[in-house]
Amino acid sequence: MRELGLAIYPAPHAGVLDFLALAAVCYAGLLTIYFGIGGLLHWLNARHPERRIQSRPQKNQIAMEIRQSLLSLSTIAVYVAAGVFAQAKGWTMAPMELGWLSVIGMGLVSLVLYDAWFYWGHRLMHTAPLYRFHAHHHKSIVPTPWSNNSDSLVGAFVEQSYFLVIPFLLPIPPDVLIAHKIYDQISGMVGHAGHEYFASPIARRPWPMVATTYHDQHHGYFRYNYANTFTWWDRLMGTLHPTYDDVVRKFETSDARTPDGGSRPTGGASGSGPTTTAS
Repeated sequence: MRELGLAIYPAPHAGVLDFLALAAVCYAGLLTIYFGIGGLLHWLNARHPERRIQSRPQKNQIAMEIRQSLLSLSTIAVYVAAGVFAQAKGWTMAPMELGWLSVIGMGLVSLVLYDAWFYWGHRLMHTAPLYRFHAHHHKSIVPTPWSNNSDSLVGAFVEQSYFLVIPFLLPIPPDVLIAHKIYDQISGMVGHAGHEYFASPIARRPWPMVATTYHDQHHGYFRYNYANTFTWWDRLMGTLHPTYDDVVRKFETSDARTPDGGSRPTGGASGSGPTTTAS
């Protein structure tokens, strides 16, 4: 198997220390993205209060989010490192050689598969037996750039262990797997930014892409908008918030705060408990 052009990529004879070194590098990379993108969005939000979707976050919320994210990101780094390590050891499906077909094809397939994984795993976490493992993430009713990874270790496992499992099911090149995780980390933080900068026609019907409003509504209304990258699962299953398309359309043409007329909740009254079924 062709190795990555990176010194950190493990050789077929790699051992435990090599795996730990790879996990440490993955953790360092995720932290760099977390604080780099988080700091950039925090700076941008402070300069554009008119783009705020809900009210301001609660006191001490950001400190809570960062503390929990440092822990969750350490386990996510292990999942990514384990997926890459397993490929290097030959335990998974043999990855495709790197080329335009494998990069674009496997990249798109992985995005679609992960969106399904995330939707159904996320809905599962909202059921009564499992919600206690996801409740911490919903302490952030008003998301901030720092909210993305503020979740329990069980919640992080359900949503992020995809990067460990998928090399066993898909011949995805390790370069594409890593690139997908980088994209997921950045887009997840943008989705939690709390300010809408990406409202556009492709983020609403008939297109399947999402704007920041999409996941913000999930935090505000709780029982809607469970997916990650696309809206089609929510549209198919009837879990897309009924105002989503209209709110995105209004943000396209208005700089006014809360373009839906200020109807978004700033507390948990609109639905702060688990659903009873994932169907």
